[in-house]
Amino acid sequence: MAEISNGGQMLWKLENNERVLHLRHNNIEQWRPYEEFPQYALPDPLGFSKGITTFLALLKKGWTATKA
Repeated sequence: MAEISNGGQMLWKLENNERVLHLRHNNIEQWRPYEEFPQYALPDPLGFSKGITTFLALLKKGWTATKA
């Protein structure tokens, strides 16, 4: 995982009946799927929500989980 900026935000969105992690660095940015951030994206174990490994890693780095 590359250098992670502080203060990022994370949100789970439902896409095609699957939970997918979305990210943004600040409130003025649009939410984007975590795969659009290759510097942060980590592979997920089979059977888990898309982005769970990235979510846990970013959470440890001080990112905030928000609700829609």
